[in-house]
Amino acid sequence: MGACMALCSLASCASCLCGSAPCLLCGCCPSSNNSTVTRLLFSFFLLLGTLVSVIMILPGMETQLRKIPGFCQGGTTIPGIENHVNCDVIVGYKSVYRMCFAMACFFFLFSAIMIRVKSSKDPRAAIQNGFWFFKFLILVGITVGAFFIPDGTFHDVWFYFGIVGSFMFILIQLILLIDFAHSWNEVWVRNAEEGNSKCWFSGLLFFTILHYALAFAAIVLFYLYYTKPDNCAEHKFFISFNLILCVIISVVSILPKVQDASPQSGLLQSSIITMYTMYVTWSAMTNNPNRECNPSLLSLVSNISTTEAMPTSSPGMVQWWDAQGIVGLVIFLFCTFYASIRSSSNAQVNRLMQTEEGKGTVGGEEVGEDGLRRVVDNEEDGVTYNYSFFHFHLLLASLYIMMTLTNWYKPDTTTQAMQSTMPAVWVKISSSWLGLGLYLWTLVAPVIFPNRDFN
Repeated sequence: MGACMALCSLASCASCLCGSAPCLLCGCCPSSNNSTVTRLLFSFFLLLGTLVSVIMILPGMETQLRKIPGFCQGGTTIPGIENHVNCDVIVGYKSVYRMCFAMACFFFLFSAIMIRVKSSKDPRAAIQNGFWFFKFLILVGITVGAFFIPDGTFHDVWFYFGIVGSFMFILIQLILLIDFAHSWNEVWVRNAEEGNSKCWFSGLLFFTILHYALAFAAIVLFYLYYTKPDNCAEHKFFISFNLILCVIISVVSILPKVQDASPQSGLLQSSIITMYTMYVTWSAMTNNPNRECNPSLLSLVSNISTTEAMPTSSPGMVQWWDAQGIVGLVIFLFCTFYASIRSSSNAQVNRLMQTEEGKGTVGGEEVGEDGLRRVVDNEEDGVTYNYSFFHFHLLLASLYIMMTLTNWYKPDTTTQAMQSTMPAVWVKISSSWLGLGLYLWTLVAPVIFPNRDFN
């Protein structure tokens, strides 16, 4: 009898992995909706690819990657730098590009397949919510094939794809942070109205002051270490201009007319956006190829002269990991997880993110005939998020990870090393400006168009 029950359980798991049946839930898990579980599983695929990419650039892995037939023999075959860049330097760069290219192709495929899926009754919804084992095999197959792509102009072309995709993903990160801040403020204000208002409002005030304090401290450090009295004019402009923009959005968020039209807006959201803007500003400045304006974190800590910290003329001097890259990965992980579980009441953010939370059917806990709990299909009447846009978002995330892990480097034919480029600086800083513009629009739109429903 026990063997029969075990076989039935395995068959149920197989139907989840290899078919379109709703997946099982473990006994300790709360009842979950199909839309949430599917997003989490696709996000897991992205995180798995990210983990593999991280492993590929760890010290010592280059000797293993060079064993791939034809992957790196006697240098590299990238046009213009034949045999100029050491294999130990270029092999990690190539590996991350190919892994992220495979993930981008995987999510692009599903983004194209899922166009205009309206409910789980669409046959394509079964592909979206099931067949996980075959999806994994597809991703593995694309990854293996990517490692046999001839170099040619692949890296140059994919570098610019990465720049554009990362620009768009930084904007999506900002939208998700806006939504998170709105949700945070809404929940705490509601809790304050229900009871113990002093405690909840004190918490809101504390975190608002903390965020602004961290942003102000960052600005002071930027002026101290990333500017020079007679140099670094671009950095001075970036810091000053973004500071002015952050002050503007903070003031606008508490104007009486804005508060009347959008009671949920406030300084908590503006403080989070200000802190994120300072991070993007810092990230942009760390990609400046001018080492005098871009001291390494090691040189700052050890008080070494920036001209001696890291010579740019030595081949093989590549720092894949730095502080801004690690912070970027942490923010990426948070935004990816939040995008998978979010349930927002902010109509403007839902329109921007192509989600329609609340449209799907609200189902109770589903228990099968075998007594096992299954994921609830809450999309029979309509999908709760745009399938195609969700995969497009993960595609952009793949490109962002590719650029972050490689530190936005590009092979340099003159110094025979991997160098940052000014396009990376301008892409990041311009994304911060556009992001601040989007947040300002969410504040003023209800005032400009009072007859439209933004709630």
